[in-house]
Parts: sequence; C-alpha cells; structure tokens
Amino acid sequence: MRFPITLLCFFITSLANATATDAWVVKIERWGNPTYQSMHLEQNGMDLAGTLGGDPLVGRRDGDQIAFTVTDSSSNRYVYRGTLDGAVLRGSSDHPDTNVPHRRAQHAFSARRLPQRVSTAPQRHVFLPTNYSNVFSAERDPVLTIWPGDSVRTSTIDSGGVDEQGVTRALYGNPQTGPFFVVGAEPGDTLVVHLRRLRLNRDYADSLDDIVGRARATSMADKAGALGKPVRWHLDRERGLASPEHAGGNLAGFAVPLRPMLGGLALAPADGPPLSTGDTGRAGGNMDFNEVVEGNSVYLPVQQPGALLYLGDAHAAQGDGETSQWALETSMEVEFAVHLIKGKAINMPRVESPTHIMVLGQAGSLDEALRAATGGMVQWLAQDYGLSLPESALVLGSVVKYSVANLAGRSVGMAAKIDKAVLSRLQRLHSQPPSAP
Repeated sequence: MRFPITLLCFFITSLANATATDAWVVKIERWGNPTYQSMHLEQNGMDLAGTLGGDPLVGRRDGDQIAFTVTDSSSNRYVYRGTLDGAVLRGSSDHPDTNVPHRRAQHAFSARRLPQRVSTAPQRHVFLPTNYSNVFSAERDPVLTIWPGDSVRTSTIDSGGVDEQGVTRALYGNPQTGPFFVVGAEPGDTLVVHLRRLRLNRDYADSLDDIVGRARATSMADKAGALGKPVRWHLDRERGLASPEHAGGNLAGFAVPLRPMLGGLALAPADGPPLSTGDTGRAGGNMDFNEVVEGNSVYLPVQQPGALLYLGDAHAAQGDGETSQWALETSMEVEFAVHLIKGKAINMPRVESPTHIMVLGQAGSLDEALRAATGGMVQWLAQDYGLSLPESALVLGSVVKYSVANLAGRSVGMAAKIDKAVLSRLQRLHSQPPSAP
C-alpha cells in the first residue's frame, strides 16, 4: 500500500509533535551559589509538563523559547524563561525571596539535556582521562555519562599527580579521575560501586619513613626528627611483592604483599563548598580504607543529581590507618561497575566483601569516628535485616570487630566489621544489587 505525499507529510508532522520526555540537569545561580536539580520535561505539541526537583511544572514551548512554572508543596511558584540551543537551555528564573517570601528574586539558570540510552543492555565504557580534579565537586563537568548496570575501564594517577610513565599530569594532593554521571541517581538514593579490577600499571611506588602524629608515642619524641624521608619502593608485579629500594641492614630482603586499593572514592557533596580531595565526608572522599580493593563493593549516599563519582589516590599496599602518612602511592588501571538502590539513604560509606559487611565512620577524632561507624552499622542491620536497636546491640556485642581505617588526614576513620557468616541465619530483607557482567 502506498501513501499519498500529503498524508506522509501529515504523519511526519504528527511524530514531531508527539509526546516526548527528556531528562535534564538544571543549575540555578542563587546569589553566586550554584544549586543543582533534576528536571523531567515532557512535550506534547507546544505544551510542557514534568517535574523539577520532584515538584510539578507546566509550561509552553514556542520555537526555541521555553517558559514554565514550578509549584512546590507549600504552593510557592517558581517561573523559568529560557532559550533552547541544542541540548542546552539558558535563561532567568523568578523565585520567592528566601528571607521575605512575598518578594521575588531573579536568578540565572542553565540546563543540559541528558543523552538518551542507546540500549537497555549494560554497556562497557573505556575512558582515558586527560585532566584531573583536586576537589570533589558538583560544579565540575562530568567526564562520562553512564547508566546503572554499566561498567567503566579507566585509570588513575598517583597522589602526587604522576602517571604510569612518570610524567606529572596534575597538581599533588590526591588528584581524582571523574566525575562520572550516573543517570537516574538522585539525592536519597545509594550508589553501589563494584570494584571489578584494580591493577598496578608501573613498577614503583613512593612512601615515607614516617609515623603520623596521632600514632606517635611520647617516647619517640627525641628521635622523631629522623622521620619523614621519602622512600621509593619496587613493585614486583609478577611475584606480587613490594620492597623498599636499596634497603639494607635489618631490612635487607624485606618485602610485603601487593594489595592494590583506592585511597580516594567519593560522590559530589551536597550543595555548598566543594570537598578537598584530602578530606572525607558523608559520601566518601580520601577514605584511605584498605578494604576498598578489587572484588569488594562500596556503597555511597547520593547527594547530587547523577551522583558524580570520583576515584583516585591508588595505593599498591597500605597497613591499617596509613600510619606512614603516605601509603605505597602509585598509579593504577581501574574497572568498576555501578548499580543504584532507589529511595534508600545511608548515613555513612559502606563496604561489602564476599565475607564481611563494613561501615566506615569518619570524623575529627577517633571517638567520634567510632560512634559514626557504630551508628552506621546499626542502620545497616536495621535496613537490611530488620533488627531493632536492642537486637543490633546483641549482634555488635558478640561479633563486631573494629579497625582504624585512616589516621593520616585532617579527619580520621574507624571501620566496624561483621562476618557475613554470622548473619547467614538471619533473613536479609534487601538483597545486594546484581553484579554487572
């Protein structure tokens, strides 16, 4: 059957006017402070509908001009007008004044449309970084957009900014690869990062012959001046051993097993100042936890649209606490996969290995970090096993183990660990997200 040209043109026009839904990320500049929200925009002819930050919106599109109004749960109205240029929308917004609601305030905004997923099957991506970040921030443009179930193969440089060829690529201070934007991740969700492969890509690492101040006994005071010298380690990747170069005397023949780990793993923090890559926060950071290794999964609370995942600060090996100030700092090839737990908020980073569940508490003192780790473990037992506080107390008192995760940063870390075999007789309410292929 053949269609007349006029009828075919009608079909094409109808398709162009059919309902289409796009996902966007909106940046609003409020008195010089950027905030970010997710927007879902549905166009039906010239009419617009959808949500911004979860609140309903209605509007119109006339060519490249877009106008819409958002109404929040308190009936406050926010009016947006902008010009569409490809996948970018820019304009101005009219908001209630944050201090005097009956007054109005004008703020510039911009929005970028997220790409459409090409396939529902998990995708494998390769990303070769060319620049790095010294902050965990929502303001840095994503280096790659991925979807839950996808995996990424990429690389890191060392904490001093040096790559696998010995070339300085970034400023020292734990420069990170990223961020990776995960479509569908929203504040209140949990991102699960499965560490599929962590492999060293050079034959040396750098450390110090030092002991961090928090771990120094007073008896060391008169000898502490001898500490703090750089040490170059040889990494024997074939044998799986690291040894300090030119070691003699009592250390002749000394070697330690390689256990590659990521010192830095974080999501962008909530709106406000960015977090230095030397610091930690609720959504990770410079955790320096030596269980962030190949085969384990890290759970982080999402605080920005897209989560915005950063990783870096590769270590060839590290004892508990990173007591030498630097671990065996090196560069690394990394492969990870992501999954998303919708509507589940956690208050501290979690790590799951084949044998243990672990919660990392991070704070300004070991006492506070201990409390944070304990609170985070109680939350995990309640969310996934339905345990009450008295029931959790019985579990903790009988089987929990604590380790010092980090002593080298401005904040410190304590980890609470429970053997999963002990919990195997309990019914787990929520199963672990599936591993990516």
